[in-house]
Amino acid sequence: MFELEKKDAGKVAAIDETGSSLSYGELIRFHKIYRKWIPERTLIFILCHNTMGALKGYTASLCNRVVPLLLDGEIDQDFLKNLIKTYQPEYLWLPGERKEEFTYEICGEDSGYILLKTEYGKACLNDDLALLLTTSGSTGTVKLVRQSHENIMSNARAIVQYLEIDDRERPITNLPMSYTYGLSVINSHLLAGAIILLTAKSIFQKEFWDFFKTQKATSMAGVPYTYEMLKRLRFFKMELSSLHTLTQSGAKLSPELHKELAEYAEKEGIRFFAMYGQTEATARISYLPWQKSVEKYGSIGIAIPGGKLSLIDAESREIHDADVVGELVYEGPNVTLGYAEKKEDLALGDKRHGRLVTGDMAKRDADGYYYIVGRKKRFLKIFGKRINLDECERIIRQEFDIECACAGRDDLMHVYLLDEDLKDPVSQYLATKMNLHHSAFKVVILKEIPKNKSGKIQYKELPL
Repeated sequence: MFELEKKDAGKVAAIDETGSSLSYGELIRFHKIYRKWIPERTLIFILCHNTMGALKGYTASLCNRVVPLLLDGEIDQDFLKNLIKTYQPEYLWLPGERKEEFTYEICGEDSGYILLKTEYGKACLNDDLALLLTTSGSTGTVKLVRQSHENIMSNARAIVQYLEIDDRERPITNLPMSYTYGLSVINSHLLAGAIILLTAKSIFQKEFWDFFKTQKATSMAGVPYTYEMLKRLRFFKMELSSLHTLTQSGAKLSPELHKELAEYAEKEGIRFFAMYGQTEATARISYLPWQKSVEKYGSIGIAIPGGKLSLIDAESREIHDADVVGELVYEGPNVTLGYAEKKEDLALGDKRHGRLVTGDMAKRDADGYYYIVGRKKRFLKIFGKRINLDECERIIRQEFDIECACAGRDDLMHVYLLDEDLKDPVSQYLATKMNLHHSAFKVVILKEIPKNKSGKIQYKELPL
């Protein structure tokens, strides 16, 4: 994986916010130690922070054909235990401070992380399975995306190609590595032999920008919320002489902000790439070439190298005309194997065969550039996390035993309740359970939730 053996062993692979560095040679040496700890192919859960320990555990797992499920390092304890019960991993690789939550045996330790052996045995895994990622942020769902080695490597190669990444790059990890977009930054730059700048600090912290400037970060990735906040932080006036590439994905960027970013980048000599992707396609599906960023603002661009985009109508017939809305379909080697909802599903093979019907509605202009216009299913992307609205309703009802409805737009969920006294408790519950800022939720009190005669909620009648 990532052709690590071909890298100069003395070349730095990562630098963290303490100033500590890790070479490609040291990374490979850790992989050999890890192989002694976990000698057989099996399932491991990794609780991720943007740190050396998480990076080592992730790369060692892939390179030794151990299958990791990457989870947010701050995942709720109840959700984590639910996942462990469902999938029964043989090992856990997690920050040392979370050891107190478990009584398992410690069988390895490095860079602030510990390896725990659970009571479960070796997992039954499909030969092609390489990696598992969650599908819906932190709502407690047990549904996972199954990725193969070919998925990961083909997507990394495509990203390296269209972003023109080489070993001189120094990307900063302001997105979590348990999130498919943040992970794609790590994968592509490891493949290119670049230096990854690992930080768990947020863009709101002075330490983040000190680290950025000290280590001369060359690129930064962000979801729409990232760029909305950067604008408030007067990012456009910052002196960041080393920065030459900005990328955006995670949800649809507003056309106005897209245009503003594109014009800023053009003025400053920075390459700005708006992109589109899904965990179900490993990470990236399309990109807008930076040279077209101003001309085609609002567009998700064209398919990544090796991929193909198309549109279909309600009868699944392909749409060939320009400016006709249809459901977006992607085909390519990075389309993942399918989902898992229980441990037995980890033995399944490829269910998609390189074709993904995305669930997003889009149109294509006369030049072949695609534009997302809406979603077919009930998902939002909030601060880069994909959130299943039906799942949110389920956990609210389960916790409070009340009637509710969830709707909204990207980066702002509307929660509809009937009881004014529950406004703050429900908002705080969602923020805690999903590890999101409370500003992601707007609670609206109604006299009644609109329903049809069969009792189905009429979401179009909810006030937005």
